[in-house]
Amino acid sequence: MFSIPGKQAVTITDKAAVQIRKLMDRDGHKGLRIGVKKGGCAGMEYTMDYAADIDPHDEVVEQDGARVMIAPMAQMFLFGTRIDYQVSLLESGFKFNNPNVEDACGCGESIKFKDVNELSAEQQG
Repeated sequence: MFSIPGKQAVTITDKAAVQIRKLMDRDGHKGLRIGVKKGGCAGMEYTMDYAADIDPHDEVVEQDGARVMIAPMAQMFLFGTRIDYQVSLLESGFKFNNPNVEDACGCGESIKFKDVNELSAEQQG
């Protein structure tokens, strides 16, 4: 598991925490599991799914009653990410402000991460 003692892997804004709590309460889930997978025009995409249970290898972040689990493979890529929930006239949804992203496609759904060695050096130094 990738982590720095005393520092949460991700932060959750107040708006995101409210929305995550609503989803947890409505459907009785343990929280949301976030991760990354190959895909999209920039190479990678975020994933977000309901979690019925907490995997012992997940990094768990809890804030104001909201719970997010980070899949083990995604922990290095998501470290330092700020999760927000935004509402506009055309859309609403979770937004990831991730310092590890090097490039993103025009629609914002697909991302490219910095080199893995570069990520490790930045996050530990």
